[in-house]
Amino acid sequence: MNQFIRNFACVTLGLSLGLSVSLSSQENAKTYRSDFDYPLLQDVLETVETYYVKTLTKEELVQAAIKGIFEHLDPYSSFLNHQELVDLRDNNRGEYFGFGFEVASDKDKISIVTPFANSPAELAGIEAGDTIVKLNTTLATESNLAEILDKIKQHSIKNQSIELTLKHRNNDKEFVVTLKPSTITIESVSSKLLNGNIGYIRLSSFQENSTVDMVRSLTPWQHQHLNGLILDLRNNPGGLLDQAIKIADLFLAKGRIVSTSGRYFDANSDYYASPKTMLGNVPMLVLINKGSASAAEVLAAALQQNGRAKLLGETSFGKGTVQSLIPILNDGNAIKLTIAQYNTPRGDNIHDMGIVPDIKIASGSSQDNLAIIDAITARTDVSQDNIVNTAIAWMKHHD
Repeated sequence: MNQFIRNFACVTLGLSLGLSVSLSSQENAKTYRSDFDYPLLQDVLETVETYYVKTLTKEELVQAAIKGIFEHLDPYSSFLNHQELVDLRDNNRGEYFGFGFEVASDKDKISIVTPFANSPAELAGIEAGDTIVKLNTTLATESNLAEILDKIKQHSIKNQSIELTLKHRNNDKEFVVTLKPSTITIESVSSKLLNGNIGYIRLSSFQENSTVDMVRSLTPWQHQHLNGLILDLRNNPGGLLDQAIKIADLFLAKGRIVSTSGRYFDANSDYYASPKTMLGNVPMLVLINKGSASAAEVLAAALQQNGRAKLLGETSFGKGTVQSLIPILNDGNAIKLTIAQYNTPRGDNIHDMGIVPDIKIASGSSQDNLAIIDAITARTDVSQDNIVNTAIAWMKHHD
């Protein structure tokens, strides 16, 4: 279905705001290491190992050096040991053990990108855009994001609860929740036919089978007369780049979907839509909010800037960088490394800015939302979701 300027394999970044391309084989990693010669670093490691007041093993020092390297990089780059790599693959199959939320640094704060449906985080009342003030007794700031993430991970691995002190957006009042990790199953695609013959698709993340599931959801509507289609990308933190591209291609008959640009040759590529589409003549609205990030932003921008759909909701998260999962030979480890930025069909880099919707609607203020849309009076109750109700009202007014 997809015809790309250059094809290269996409690899898993799972539910960690992933947008990834595979750039390096194990042979490349081996060649790179054979050229590595830093006597200063070796001298430092041996000196500390020999003379430091407390006994530290060489392995501990090497791990500390690796940690220091990644603390110098952006928050999306990290070293993955074998177990973390296994967990990542589980994530991309839609199941993992943890607390059920994504975080990222945001203007010297650590913010919740999204809580996952039916996760401990969502059930505790955590919302996209919340700020983490403390993890247990540790103050949370952008400067110690790596430490916070490591503590969350360790508590999950050990099946231990965490206590989070948070603030909702636009609210200075702090609240505290206690989360116990659990197995979380994430259904990436769900669908429903709403009143007025409007199709509703919820895409919660981009997993290995998301395109297959999307096609399965759209197929029954192929020969139906739909008055509209709503694609819900709210609180979608991203996932696999190839899935975002393929799903965009389902709805686009032509045009650029996304491009990537970076210092490494294979990080530069353009992806274009092929002529075959599904529901190509059905009016389409895409719902986004602050929790729509990464691959979700790729899909939203592709549909918006190619004129296929209008975006409704809030400005998206704003993650415009691309990570590569690069294998290394030692014990099945890997490096997740930022190697490029992605650009929207018009060439925009939305990093730290997000995608601005065509129809701006703030979450949680349904009366104000309806006032924004001129001449709309009808509302339809769909699972008490005010934003979906507003989208339906907009479609009825503009058909």
